[in-house]
Amino acid sequence: MVANLLAHTDLFKTGIARSGAYNRTLTPFGFQGEERDFWQAQSVYANMSPFFHAEKINEPMLMIHGQEDPNSGTFPMQSERMYAALKGLGKDARLVMLPYEAHGYRARKSLLHVLWEQEQWLDKYLLNDTAEPVEVITEPVVSTGQ
Repeated sequence: MVANLLAHTDLFKTGIARSGAYNRTLTPFGFQGEERDFWQAQSVYANMSPFFHAEKINEPMLMIHGQEDPNSGTFPMQSERMYAALKGLGKDARLVMLPYEAHGYRARKSLLHVLWEQEQWLDKYLLNDTAEPVEVITEPVVSTGQ
């Protein structure tokens, strides 16, 4: 989800993805709510695969993945290939592989490391950002219908 949001919107300054699925063609017999196979819905698989839109990702992206993820839709190779694509395109990306972890992270050391990585990433790309702040409108906007 994070990579797709970065590829298809300009709403975010950075992204943090954990145990992601970046190439839906690697699960050719359906995913989530998509029951058609790859050969019946190739454009859907491509559109839902941020790997095929990596060139559009212009924001820094942190990816975290368990090295032992057994989920067929999120094998560790998904993150490794997405990272390689981003770096190959000259994008700002970091990949953290957690040893002995599956799709969800359980070890205390891993959880603490994930929190540390996320904090470092957000400090670097949000707190130290010198861009002009976006004006936030806090009062309701009333339309006159004209």
